Amino acid sequence: MSTSVQQAIASLPLPDGWSWRVESRPRRRTLGIEITPDGEVLFAVPADADPRAVAAAVRSRLPRLADEVGRRHARPAEPVKELVGGSSFAYLGRRYRLRPVPAGPGARVRLRAGWLELPQYGTPAAGSEALAEWYTDRGRRWLAPRAPAVALRIGVRPTGITVGDLGQRWGSCTPDGFITVHWAVLQMPADLVDFVLIHELCHVKQPGHGPAFRRAMSLALPDFERREAWFERDEPFLWRGAVR
Repeated sequence: MSTSVQQAIASLPLPDGWSWRVESRPRRRTLGIEITPDGEVLFAVPADADPRAVAAAVRSRLPRLADEVGRRHARPAEPVKELVGGSSFAYLGRRYRLRPVPAGPGARVRLRAGWLELPQYGTPAAGSEALAEWYTDRGRRWLAPRAPAVALRIGVRPTGITVGDLGQRWGSCTPDGFITVHWAVLQMPADLVDFVLIHELCHVKQPGHGPAFRRAMSLALPDFERREAWFERDEPFLWRGAVR
């Protein structure tokens, strides 16, 4: 069926230079569209998808997709940090300066007196891993009391919510409703962390990004379009662990 879907999409007036592919996912119920950081478009379709219906849905979203692909192609390079004293790191929208401290028993990454302390582990890679673990742990503890009330307001029951490394994605929701938020999102202000959380919670109801999903977002977060634009502007500058 995905071959027929691919032919139906190929017949559309797609912009020149697009890189795209179709994946058949048996557990999906509706069309899903994902855009990778380098601008490739992935169309995820149910195994029994109607090619004509998929083509019609893609056609209706072409202007928005073209805008997003254009933004991805224009993205700046991924931020790279140098783990030296005074380097700037963000947590929940506030900036902290890095302060290297001796590595030893009990040494750990922590916020202390307005500084982000990082034990000197010996290699930049080890320091990056320690910082990612710190963001992950802080993020889980920050989301734990917050997520149930937000989920209740939306009317969904996720099977779990955690923080982890999602590579190039900022959030994910599995078909059974397990949500993960990328640790790097915790660098953003709380309003934008909430935006990512609510985005994924709405996916428990609506797996795609079509009109039904956007209606769910607007009900859950009346100013979601403002936050969406804010997030799209700032997310290219999130540090995801690259060091030198």
